[in-house]
Amino acid sequence: MINADSSLKIARIEGFATSFPVRQGVTLGIGRAVKRDALIVKVTTESGIVGWGESHHGRCPGAIVQLINTTLKQLVLGMDASDVVGVWSRIYQRQLASHGMGTACALAMSGIDQALWDIRGKAVGWPLYKLLGGSRKPLPAYAGGISLGFQPPSELVDEVEALRAQGYRTVKLRFGDTAKRDIERLTAVREACGDDLGIMVDANTGYTLADVRKVMPALDALDVLWLEEPFAPHDYRSYLDASQLGAVPLAAGENHFTRFEFNRLIAEGAVQVLQPDLSKTGGITEALRIAAMASSEKLAIHPHTSASGLNMSASIHFLAAIDNPGYFEADVAKENLFRDALTSRPDLLDENGCVMPGDKPGLGVDVDEDFLRAHPGIEGPAYV
Repeated sequence: MINADSSLKIARIEGFATSFPVRQGVTLGIGRAVKRDALIVKVTTESGIVGWGESHHGRCPGAIVQLINTTLKQLVLGMDASDVVGVWSRIYQRQLASHGMGTACALAMSGIDQALWDIRGKAVGWPLYKLLGGSRKPLPAYAGGISLGFQPPSELVDEVEALRAQGYRTVKLRFGDTAKRDIERLTAVREACGDDLGIMVDANTGYTLADVRKVMPALDALDVLWLEEPFAPHDYRSYLDASQLGAVPLAAGENHFTRFEFNRLIAEGAVQVLQPDLSKTGGITEALRIAAMASSEKLAIHPHTSASGLNMSASIHFLAAIDNPGYFEADVAKENLFRDALTSRPDLLDENGCVMPGDKPGLGVDVDEDFLRAHPGIEGPAYV
């Protein structure tokens, strides 16, 4: 433990864009995956404490990392790393307030904010959940990530059965193909796995209102837990209309940034399942504000998770500390070097299909800097 008052000035901020090609890409509503990108943030204090965070790449990691390594870095160097609210406010005042809720800035600042919370935990020797006022407890997880995509129903059933054998009691299937084929896959999984399997579906913004009208009777009949992101995040009118088409709740939030956009999402009431991503929405500091807003409306928080163990760990600790936690999204992608090689894994599943936060200080995740040097960012789209 150190004297935080004199030792926590931010001395360096470094962003790293990293990528790797995918050999057997899953096809989703946004296309077939051909590579995976990530953006890792390293913050170092004058006393030598290093904090790590993850910014979402925004499908253009080179641009987001440049924003971190130039503009945002210059805004906050020399500030106290423990002053997470002050750092957040400075970036907001200099970037977001004057130019609107820009996606790039929200993504970039999220990784910086995570790294600062990692430093805070390491400075006092506490894991993040304890620093946030939570407790170490099991949290239900579902099988998600870049997986369970468009494939023949029999192959999808085999993949789901393999996940059930690992201990998952809930899975998320990919929609956004055609309404007919989406329903066929869902029906095959439900019939093969029975009623005790929890199922969500995610259209990855690939639906129209007409598509939702076609699939909603099947979602109701097959007891689906939620329909995720049928539309683009700014299409509030379609969310309102779709919410009247059936009993299955709509889910969104991974592409809504900061409490200001969640304020509208919550107020309109069309979306009942809120999914802020701690690497997108403004980091842990802002996600806590969003969770408090949702709690006042009796809405649970189900964070969308990103690429590496940093976001995964932050999400688990965050869920353990808020009073309205929902599911943790476990990344069960067959190919994810960011989860398996770049960082240590924080999302180990227990026999009840749950995860628990670790007890190491801060986020408790190790980062392999040699991996970052060996896997620089790859230009071009991640989905084709």
